[in-house]
Amino acid sequence: KNEDTSITSTNLATTANSLLSKSTKKVETIGDIDTYIKLSDDNTTVNGKGVKVEKNIITINTAGTYSISGTLSDGQIIVNTNKEEKTYILLDGVDVTCKNSSPLQILSSEKTVIALGDNSENKISDGKSYDESENNPDAAIFSKEDLVFIGTGSLEVNGNYDKGIVSKDDLIIENGNISVKSVADGIKGKDSVVIRGGKITVDAGGDGIQSYNDKEDDKGYISLEGGTIKITAGQDGIQAETNLLISDGNIDITTGGGSKNSSDKEGWGNWGAKPPGKPEESTTSTSENSTSAKAIKAGSIIELDGGKITIDSSDDSIHSNDRLIINSGDMEMSSGDDGIHADSELEINGGTINITKSYEGIESVKLTINDGDIHVVASDDGLNAAGGNDTSQSAGVFGGDKFSASNGTITINGGYIVIDVAGDGVDSNGSITMTNGTVIVNGPENSGNGALDYDTTFDISGGVFVAAGNNGMVQAPSTSSLQASINVSLPSSSSNSMVSILDASGNTILSFTPSKTYQSVVISTPELVIGSNYSVYYGGSNSGSESDGLYTDGSASGGTELINFTLSSSVMTVSSSGATEGVSGGMKGGGRPQR
Repeated sequence: KNEDTSITSTNLATTANSLLSKSTKKVETIGDIDTYIKLSDDNTTVNGKGVKVEKNIITINTAGTYSISGTLSDGQIIVNTNKEEKTYILLDGVDVTCKNSSPLQILSSEKTVIALGDNSENKISDGKSYDESENNPDAAIFSKEDLVFIGTGSLEVNGNYDKGIVSKDDLIIENGNISVKSVADGIKGKDSVVIRGGKITVDAGGDGIQSYNDKEDDKGYISLEGGTIKITAGQDGIQAETNLLISDGNIDITTGGGSKNSSDKEGWGNWGAKPPGKPEESTTSTSENSTSAKAIKAGSIIELDGGKITIDSSDDSIHSNDRLIINSGDMEMSSGDDGIHADSELEINGGTINITKSYEGIESVKLTINDGDIHVVASDDGLNAAGGNDTSQSAGVFGGDKFSASNGTITINGGYIVIDVAGDGVDSNGSITMTNGTVIVNGPENSGNGALDYDTTFDISGGVFVAAGNNGMVQAPSTSSLQASINVSLPSSSSNSMVSILDASGNTILSFTPSKTYQSVVISTPELVIGSNYSVYYGGSNSGSESDGLYTDGSASGGTELINFTLSSSVMTVSSSGATEGVSGGMKGGGRPQR
């Protein structure tokens, strides 16, 4: 059944290869009406054939095309047709309530296509309790078969007993103005959920949109390809058991009451500092009974290829239990836990990412950034490469490393990255490599963390790296780097004060004004050449254009000269006391022991 809608996953490549192919199922249309059904509590009428009316239960037992209108205050519409034929239903002004079961049930059909009539308003509601049934319905609209929604009309679904819309097979929404309010999950397709258009609003006590087949590798996926989707969920916003693709659409998700709440059950509502010594609690399960409150979550691969995504989540904003790739899109997220997390690999090839609030900003064992405009605000680490599953909520109150030493890697080949943190700015429990791009870190004001933190090596061969923080835990790139670095150490902490580097001719190489109180600025740029003379000033101004505190053009003037020195090594610390090779206060050109 899934040959037309299947999403095929491939191995994650080092370049922006597509992981998931967009679903290609042919769009359904509704043809001439065979039978008209006019619902009424007193006398439901049928003009045509294929329908059985027994009191308030209307059963469609023959495949065909049906138009339904009218009201049932306590009744059901049941589809029970040939499994080898499609059934088409036009909802054209329907209001159906069933007090003790699912009001609209599809028990048998190759596929049921529900068309929402032009300018029609339709409503399906269930009661707060169900009578036992061999069909085990658990949703206001419940289908054992493929279910497709088309048309431009509106549909209001009230799942007062459990879920809103459920398909035990594939669920596709082509169009329509669909509003779902449910005490548990909102929209569920066991094998898949595909949304191509329309306006979808979900208010769910459980998950917003979910696909949950965990028995077959090519099922349990979600593909969002267009439309406007607004989700308010008590638990996960969008959860795919396997793969999740977002290629287009305007998506707005709020989970767990938003980022003002923490995903830590014991500290719900206490975002930021975590109680020390709390036992680890896994929140990575993608099972149907998951209690996590992540905004976008998948068990295997997430690929983001476009669209506008706005997130306010108490738990991770975007989370993959395996791999995640971001190729494009406009993303703004505020998280009570991690902003973007992948257990294994995370690759960013483009897009605009603005994480305005998070515990840890962007995290994975293997983190690669090739391009993109990225801004991160985090109460702990900004970029973090560490081993193991996501356990942010068990971190210590001082924002220390959550994981033991690992082979974590951060690779930056391009992009524009701005980080504002209370913990470590760029933190790898392994190595860091940078070949191009721009990285700006406004690091911790405390001495227990560093704007830069790595365990093995940080090799930089290109790009601009600027990291401001406290002097207590300073690191710079490794001495093996092809591009030189300097650590500027000020006599005392400074706030809103510019640091500038000038060459021997007085040309300004770079000026930077950190946004926070700082005492150290680590700077690496291709214009630093070993053997050349430079002057460092603090204070003053720059005549050029500024971006996130960084000036790479214009001329610096005024201020106090800190030092005039010769760059004699690939890594040097400069202060009012002189220039020394390596990093004062840290470990010369290398990692420091893990805390």
